Amino acid sequence: MIAWMAGMMYLPRLFIYHHKSEKGGEAERHFVQMERRLLRGIINPAMGAVWVLGILMLIANPALLSETWLHIKLVLVVVMSAIHGFYAASRRKFEAGERPRSERFWRVTNEAPFILLIAIVILVIVKPF
Repeated sequence: MIAWMAGMMYLPRLFIYHHKSEKGGEAERHFVQMERRLLRGIINPAMGAVWVLGILMLIANPALLSETWLHIKLVLVVVMSAIHGFYAASRRKFEAGERPRSERFWRVTNEAPFILLIAIVILVIVKPF
C-alpha cells in the first residue's frame, strides 16, 4: 500500500515537470522513461498486491464485510484505482507527445491520492461506523 501511494503521489509530480519540458527534447524523453518505469515497475504491481491482499484478508475474515467503515473504505479504494487508471491513460498521452490537461490541473490532482489515503487510514484506525 505504501509503494502504491508513494507512486500515486509522485507520478503527477512527474507530469508537472514533463508538462514544463521542451517538446521533443531530451528532458521529455527522460520523463517518458521515468513515468513508464514508475507506473509499470512500482505502481501497477503495488496496486495489484493491495487488491490481492485485501481480498485474501476478506476471505480470512468475512465478518469484516458487515462493517460499514469497510464498505466506505472499499469505495475509496475503488476511487483510488480509478485515479490510477486515469494516470495510466494520461501517461500514454504524454508518451505520445501530447500534453493532456494543464500544469495547474496536475498540481491539484497531485493531492487527490493523499486526501484519499488520509480518509482510508482514518477509517481503518478509528472505525467510526
